[in-house]
Amino acid sequence: MMAGMTGEETRTAMSPPIRSSAQDADLQPPATRAWLTRVVIIGIVLTALNLRPAITSLGALLEEVRDGLGMSGSFAGLLTSVPPLCFAVFGVMAPRLARRFGPAAVVCAGMVAIAAGLAIRPFAGNTAGFLVASALALMGIAVSNVLMPVIVKRWFPDRVGSMTGLYSMALALGTAAAAAVTVPMTRALGGSWHAGLAVWAGLAAVAVLPWIPLVRARGTALSADAAPASAPARDAPSASTAGQEPSVLRITRSRTAWALAVFFGLQATAAYITMGWMAQIFRDAGVPAGTAGLLLAVTMVMGVPLAFVIPRLATRLPHQGPIVVALGVCGLVGYAGLYLAPAGGAWAWALLLGIANCAFPLALTMVGMRARTGAGVAQLSAFAQSTGYLISIPGPLLVGVLYQHSGGWGLPIALMAGLMIPQIVVGILAGRDRTVEDEAARRP
Repeated sequence: MMAGMTGEETRTAMSPPIRSSAQDADLQPPATRAWLTRVVIIGIVLTALNLRPAITSLGALLEEVRDGLGMSGSFAGLLTSVPPLCFAVFGVMAPRLARRFGPAAVVCAGMVAIAAGLAIRPFAGNTAGFLVASALALMGIAVSNVLMPVIVKRWFPDRVGSMTGLYSMALALGTAAAAAVTVPMTRALGGSWHAGLAVWAGLAAVAVLPWIPLVRARGTALSADAAPASAPARDAPSASTAGQEPSVLRITRSRTAWALAVFFGLQATAAYITMGWMAQIFRDAGVPAGTAGLLLAVTMVMGVPLAFVIPRLATRLPHQGPIVVALGVCGLVGYAGLYLAPAGGAWAWALLLGIANCAFPLALTMVGMRARTGAGVAQLSAFAQSTGYLISIPGPLLVGVLYQHSGGWGLPIALMAGLMIPQIVVGILAGRDRTVEDEAARRP
């Protein structure tokens, strides 16, 4: 199990010393600490529930949105590539904002941005306004994506696996729920796609509430600037770090950071291809449209229980490579099945690909395990997710091009299976028992 937050005041190349919020919370009475911990858990769960409905609810109503706004097919295709682009661009900002305002304040603002963007975009009136409002919501998702592992590391340093599992399970649940209930909920609200999209703003607004007392609570907020009066000054070294030379963390010099970023990017590529194209693969094989949608829902729902189990298992292993290999083999068998008998074994392939897509919670867990400090986790999370989402952008578009020009799914499925091989390789490298702080310090 990873060490506790004993080096939170380590300097990095990008950041000044950061106090551990868990250490600040220890200065409070036990009842206060217990209450704050419960609030943090509620905040983590509600935040995770809101990190995908903006995307999957739009996918469920994309045809209605296109017709309502007069959106061209090419613009709709561009719209499906906006989420990973926004995650990459805005995710880079998260560590800097967290150092300035504190992670709790940034996540709180992120939930506000999601609520505002989801409330505005159905009524924007044109494609440009719809895109801008969507980008606002995606910006809130991007910074929260990056800072969730940081908050887990700071508040639960000895329970990274279980808390990452809880967060990942809530994220998978929010993803599946938005995909499953948006259309029937739209019908129940009178058939207006505007109402069907806007209703998700309410869930985001609820997620703002737990973060407000954490931001306001003196000495217990997740901000480094909110240290209690009895604590040492922000820039003063603690007793445990006094007399030590601050280490310099240059994240791009860590081979593990690069391996984790590529692993994150390849698993995101597989996930976006699955969400965007798997139902169409089944439909083209003769599976009824309703059943094809249900198969996709099964694939996504598989992430709910496994997202809780896999991180807990990962933190108990010195090397996460065996889990990477197991997930990769499930993906390879699933893709082989899609190629050889897409309709005959449809349920089996959907289950196997659902298991393979659980590389996402594994990647989040490894982010928390491959850095010792909160500052290190913040930099690694931003680097791995931003670089990874950039890597994932071309995948779904390339699948569409191959499908259009080849007239079938043979080449696209071969591409999906081919990408699984480097995903396994870099996942094994990222799973080695080492930290980015040590690697960066060893390299000149």
